[in-house]
Amino acid sequence: MPRPSQFVQPPLEFIPPDLNLNVLRLARSILPLWMRRRTSIAKIEAANVEQLAELYHQFQSGKIRLLLAFRHPSADDPVSMMYLMHYLLPRTARRQGIHLKSPTHAHFIYDRGIPLWAGSSIGWIYSKLGGTPIHRGKLDRTGLRSARNLLANGQFPLMAAPEGATNAHNEIVSPLEPGIAQMGFWCVEDLQKADRTEKVVIVPIGVQYRYVKQTWNQVDHLLQSLEIDAGITPKDSDRYARLYTIAEHMLTVMESFYKKFYHQDLPSVEDAEPNARLALRLQILLDSALTVAEQYFNLLPKGNVIDRCRRLEQAAWDLIFREDLKLDQISPVDRGLADRVAEEAGLRIWHMRLVESFVAVTGKYVIEKPSLDRFSETTLLLWDMITRIKGGNAFKRPKLGKQSVLITVGDPISISDRASVYQSNRRAAKQAVSDLTQELQIAMEKMIL
Repeated sequence: MPRPSQFVQPPLEFIPPDLNLNVLRLARSILPLWMRRRTSIAKIEAANVEQLAELYHQFQSGKIRLLLAFRHPSADDPVSMMYLMHYLLPRTARRQGIHLKSPTHAHFIYDRGIPLWAGSSIGWIYSKLGGTPIHRGKLDRTGLRSARNLLANGQFPLMAAPEGATNAHNEIVSPLEPGIAQMGFWCVEDLQKADRTEKVVIVPIGVQYRYVKQTWNQVDHLLQSLEIDAGITPKDSDRYARLYTIAEHMLTVMESFYKKFYHQDLPSVEDAEPNARLALRLQILLDSALTVAEQYFNLLPKGNVIDRCRRLEQAAWDLIFREDLKLDQISPVDRGLADRVAEEAGLRIWHMRLVESFVAVTGKYVIEKPSLDRFSETTLLLWDMITRIKGGNAFKRPKLGKQSVLITVGDPISISDRASVYQSNRRAAKQAVSDLTQELQIAMEKMIL
């Protein structure tokens, strides 16, 4: 019998932040070269950095604690944000006559799963850059305690993406998770307990990518590749018609897949215009895919699609990275059974991986504004799906051209000014977190051009 493709592993260890200024200086020095050679970024511009320079000066002067909440449309965002902090920020401060002590860096929160697919060396690098990991699908007390400590006591401001993950859309903000707002209120309490007078401020930061050259050759080539993979012979030369045909075909294929092999009841959708019908079918399909995984892990569907994805991911990790076993002490039989459980968990979480790429898809995104950027984003999402179905690596996306990045620094939001409401009672605290999260959501949406 073949060996399983996924073996049982020891528990995922917490990777403590361990800032090393030599590693930081090296990362800063190679950043422009890395950006040119390893990303699609051609240039990065920023708006309203003067405000960030003033806030950073207040942070360094001990007047405020600073939480930077950035949009997360792309896997290149860490490069963009590091360029903002290490190049654009000090350059702007010098022009404004604001003296900032070097380095102008930020601690950051990252998903503990990143080193699993990007390599253990990434965990080491992130640690040496002052990053702290978080398990997204459970109450990670160790991770939260570390992030909370960095926000209140760290050498630099704390940076995080309240969307929780990339959504691959430059002009849609995914529903924000409340954890960032909650952390801000905790920081207020921590400062009060320590009799410290700093104010806690959160700053929304918008990030948008645009293709430098408005050429469609790469998109057309990718469409053709997807048509071949899907077994489609194009009947129309219209680009949107081809994209729609691929999407509809893949929906039909996957609906049949889940009906036939996983016995899912997917209701038909008739009374709607084509794009709305496509979007509704997609939502039904995503729900069915999550249901298949939830049934295996014995989870009830709870929360929105993102919540369900995170809980499923954690359920799979619990069966792969076993905290209940001492792997160096169990028998070969027990080890073999644990390997089978881990393998099955790895297979079942595949359904969730299909879903998480489509959490922001509306069905009208391209037709409302058929720009190269929106067209490319949607085509790449279809590439993600087909690549996962084929068993390929969806993290190795094709490059469709060089992009420019616009980073927009939003207006600061005082968390300290809301503390009295938050601290009045439990219900008020929950509402205060919700209100702050919503205000942050609106601020990010307003920064989209």
